[in-house]
Amino acid sequence: YPSGNLAIIVVREKKRLICIVQEDKPNNAEIQAVFKSNGRNTCYYPNGAVWINMNIQGGQYLDQAGSRVRRWTWPNSIMSSGPHVPLSPIFISLNRHVGVRILGRDKITVSFLAMGQQAKFNVGTKVQVSDLGRLPPPARLGEDELLLLAFRVRILRLFDRLRGCLNFPSNEQWDKMKPPAYLITQTLKILQLCTTSDISDELRSSITAIVNA
Repeated sequence: YPSGNLAIIVVREKKRLICIVQEDKPNNAEIQAVFKSNGRNTCYYPNGAVWINMNIQGGQYLDQAGSRVRRWTWPNSIMSSGPHVPLSPIFISLNRHVGVRILGRDKITVSFLAMGQQAKFNVGTKVQVSDLGRLPPPARLGEDELLLLAFRVRILRLFDRLRGCLNFPSNEQWDKMKPPAYLITQTLKILQLCTTSDISDELRSSITAIVNA
């Protein structure tokens, strides 16, 4: 950076290359993005929340609250379920000097601009179509992870009801108000994960009771 702080690091880990973007701080700089040559890439908001998450099959764009804004799959990806959604070009600024452009799996660029000079890093991943058929299926969530997700949604719904009570204390109908759309969506996703995960019927019933309580 113009301040002299390190902005972008490229390191080798065994057979993989890793590109790391840091914030403009002299000490304890937070990581703003990580791009790996195996296709696993993550960009973070300034507050540390995940902004964009990508793997060899596709990616998703999240808001700062953790709700998914959009998702996509790369061409020729082998997905376990769900429709194939094409990517719409994405341009984001990690900070005033570093931007990320995503046009395709092999067309992901990190751009650094400062003092009238620019550097570009191609951090995309090239994958042979013949290799895609050998990709392992996406890992399924374990029992503990599903329970954590269920309790997270339950807590968020309780906070939403608490806000409704505080904002409208005299409204006798506040407890009948529906939760926000993103919480309903997350609830449905967790219930869908329960049907596709290898868990006991007892645990599946417990999770259903938690998110619907």
